[in-house]
Amino acid sequence: MTSQDNSLDPILKRYRIMAIFSGTMMLLLCFVEIPVKHFMHNPSLASHLVWIPVVHGFTYPIYVLAAIQFCFKARVSLPKMFAYILAGTLPLASLVAERHVVSRYGHK
Repeated sequence: MTSQDNSLDPILKRYRIMAIFSGTMMLLLCFVEIPVKHFMHNPSLASHLVWIPVVHGFTYPIYVLAAIQFCFKARVSLPKMFAYILAGTLPLASLVAERHVVSRYGHK
């Protein structure tokens, strides 16, 4: 490993944390909050889940910044950078992207 690879470690860790957190929040949003709100018609239960879209809405921009920082530091191509950024908008996609990034840029 070169010194450049070692300088990527904290940025990779930050990206991984944000990708996992963003993916988890997106899963909660799509498979818990939205179905409860729109299909169960239970206002008292839906009111307890109002924090999910708020937390996802505040953390997604942090995920985007972490993905951009990682892509610039790792010299990832522009189309791949956009794919990593947009991965936070689909359930499971940021988790798949995180696994891809770790397998390609993480330590073996």
